Amino acid sequence: MAPKYEHALPALLRDAGYFTFGIGKMHFHPQRSLHGFLMTLLDESGREETPEFRSDYHSWFYSLAPTLDPDATGIGWNDYRAAPYALPEELHPTRWTGDVAVNFLKAYDRKEPFFLKVSFERPHSPYDPPPRLAKMYEHADVPPAAIGDWSARYAEGTDPSDYNSWHGDFGPEQAVKSRRAYYGSITFIDEQFARILKVVEDRGWLDNTLILFIADHGDMLGDHHLWRKTYAFEGSTRIPLIVRWPKSVDARRGQVLDQPVELRDVLPTFLDAAGVAFEEKQFDGRSLMHLVRGKTEGWRPWIDMEHAQCYPGAGYWNALTDGKMKYVHYGSDGREYLFDLVSDPRELHNLADDVRHEEALKTWRQRMVDHLSERGEPFVQDGKLVAPRPNMLYSPHFPKATETPPPPRSKKSAARQAIDDLVPAKPR
Repeated sequence: MAPKYEHALPALLRDAGYFTFGIGKMHFHPQRSLHGFLMTLLDESGREETPEFRSDYHSWFYSLAPTLDPDATGIGWNDYRAAPYALPEELHPTRWTGDVAVNFLKAYDRKEPFFLKVSFERPHSPYDPPPRLAKMYEHADVPPAAIGDWSARYAEGTDPSDYNSWHGDFGPEQAVKSRRAYYGSITFIDEQFARILKVVEDRGWLDNTLILFIADHGDMLGDHHLWRKTYAFEGSTRIPLIVRWPKSVDARRGQVLDQPVELRDVLPTFLDAAGVAFEEKQFDGRSLMHLVRGKTEGWRPWIDMEHAQCYPGAGYWNALTDGKMKYVHYGSDGREYLFDLVSDPRELHNLADDVRHEEALKTWRQRMVDHLSERGEPFVQDGKLVAPRPNMLYSPHFPKATETPPPPRSKKSAARQAIDDLVPAKPR
């Protein structure tokens, strides 16, 4: 993340008169950057970019349990293993994030409207739900890992003792165990979200509040012998996006829409709902308010996705999908994948290898050519995709401007009093 962006949602809403507050994982750089939030209380997992940084969650944890280890469960941040949380549930970071959000909403008494981002670190690994939720799914019938007819390349050559492995066949039992814990982690978040909604309703705000429930990525959980994230495949890229709009929006509730949407739509959606004037051509995303109001004409036919290489040997890729078909092209070696997500939602069959789907493959390949042509010859030459092509870590629009980082904060941060006000003084 750049230190400063020309358009940042919290800054735009702050300038429009909103009180902007962030709770949980922001993943900013530097870590105490605000990007328009007037205040943040952070849970950054184990990420500490500078020696003096300590997250607000860890400050709170050590104030209550100075002799305990917040990572006592013993599972890493990109670990494929699973285990019940080893400490009292009230010390879990998911509960902390929910408590801070609930207490913020209960205490809010400012005149201006607020923009609140509640960012849960889980269900990202570690897969460590509280014991009661681990037990809930202990014998649950969960889907086994999807293993496609193209997945064998990811099964071999890994060490099972490397718990941070990004690929490997560790057996069907491990995939099921990880999934059950993942489900428990999601249920734990659902409980916190229910608590948050209850306070919003109790305070009479439900009908004039825009609520978006969204994730940044999924988790492969052993699908196609892959673990973690950063892949073009459904486990990694398909995420929930649920919108509850204010009563002032004239739209039918309970809609399920199949237009392809993406994270870039979040910023214009909030600006639209808040009545902040802007031109949509400023942004790559579009306001979801168009869709919920029934204005689907002219909506994008597909979305583009890409990722630089994250793990050694994983490769980098570009993809297009309309939610029904998906085309993936690896810029590292020219591999192609084509999936029919309607008849094959688990991506078991790569149609790019099937001559019966040659025309569909040509159509989607040409769409990718058209999409990447604006980047020039390193990506497209003579109307064809280039491989290998540049591994783009940053987009051409990545901000070059810099700002003075906020001063480092001591282990006893200036946010100490705010934490005391917003979270319980001791586990309940």
